[in-house]
Amino acid sequence: MNLITDGTTNQTIDCNWKEWTDEELLLEYRYAAPNDFFGREAFGELVKRYERELYNYLYRFLGNAHYAEDVFQKTFLAVLRECSKFDTGRTFRPWLYKIATNQAIDHQRKSKRYSVISIDEPQDRNHGNCCIADSLAENKPEPVEESMEQEMTCLVREAVAALPDKMKKAVYMVYFQGLTHREAAKAVGVHNKTLSQWLGNAVEKLNYLLKNAG
Repeated sequence: MNLITDGTTNQTIDCNWKEWTDEELLLEYRYAAPNDFFGREAFGELVKRYERELYNYLYRFLGNAHYAEDVFQKTFLAVLRECSKFDTGRTFRPWLYKIATNQAIDHQRKSKRYSVISIDEPQDRNHGNCCIADSLAENKPEPVEESMEQEMTCLVREAVAALPDKMKKAVYMVYFQGLTHREAAKAVGVHNKTLSQWLGNAVEKLNYLLKNAG
């Protein structure tokens, strides 16, 4: 048991936050009184859970550590503002990534930076024969010549940047963050079939752009 006492009210509660679901933590904050100690603690635990994961996602999305930190903070500020609208029948993670993705895209539009993603995984295949779906799904780097790695990174970055917003969202959530098709579909508010079509169109477009690059 992990008991915490509010120094203002002397109220004691079992706050083993690790046993709470994301949804329970958000609802604890949502239904707490303004400036409630336990509500703040619950929300802090939620931020802590996603601190590394979401920051890494935003860093890959934006390609810049400072921008990733800024958008991370804006994302959770948006969570604070929008928590009253959270559907209790949904899961928190896809909802969070929808907010984060929208915040990142808004940042790009405002800063007019379209070099959107930094891909750390090197590729060992000629870009003319590259299957972009495999490239996007890979997690483990392979030893390659530095020039080829830099070339592929640049090509894929430019190709992803050229996608329409809805396709970019689908690619980021599924290939870069690892959300399931169902989670990503819920996050963007479409049916699974629609999301699969977006991904298929995105992969075809990326393959075309890469094969005709340079």
